[in-house]
Amino acid sequence: EVLLSKSDSGLSGTAIASTVEGMRPLMIEIQALVSSAVYGTPQRSTTGYNAKRLNMLLAVLEKRAGFKLGAKDVFLNITGGITVDDPAIDLAVIAAILSSNADIPIEKNVCFAAEIGLAGEIRPVQRVEQRILEADKLGFSTIFVSKNNKIALKNTKINIELVSKIEDVVNKLFI
Repeated sequence: EVLLSKSDSGLSGTAIASTVEGMRPLMIEIQALVSSAVYGTPQRSTTGYNAKRLNMLLAVLEKRAGFKLGAKDVFLNITGGITVDDPAIDLAVIAAILSSNADIPIEKNVCFAAEIGLAGEIRPVQRVEQRILEADKLGFSTIFVSKNNKIALKNTKINIELVSKIEDVVNKLFI
């Protein structure tokens, strides 16, 4: 469960991911800070997240989605001091990075559950319905998931945004 104070609501670079730890779905907060590199070679730093995976996601953003992040420092933190290996948090990581880069906050009642492929496609994740139900139960209004997930849920209040590529997410969140 994620607790956000009122002061956090207007900050860019924060996104909520739906992950599954064992059998339990959890909502985790991901923070990103993107800034111009001061010392020549851009820094890439992560806490609680695989650094190689971050580099892969940054390469996808650069090559497939046209975002120029090569000359920028990127810092990524999973709050609460936990480490997450679930690829389903990829989309939240990208959303946090793009939010920080554009300095546009993501609404605090939006969350994400999708993997990102090397071609920039948004891939389905396991147990997506369980993730959606947990987000709904916790009062989130929107969850972004892959168009390729098979979802048979009825009677949920949450808006399920089906997306197939990074540009879809950018258009819905930042434009």
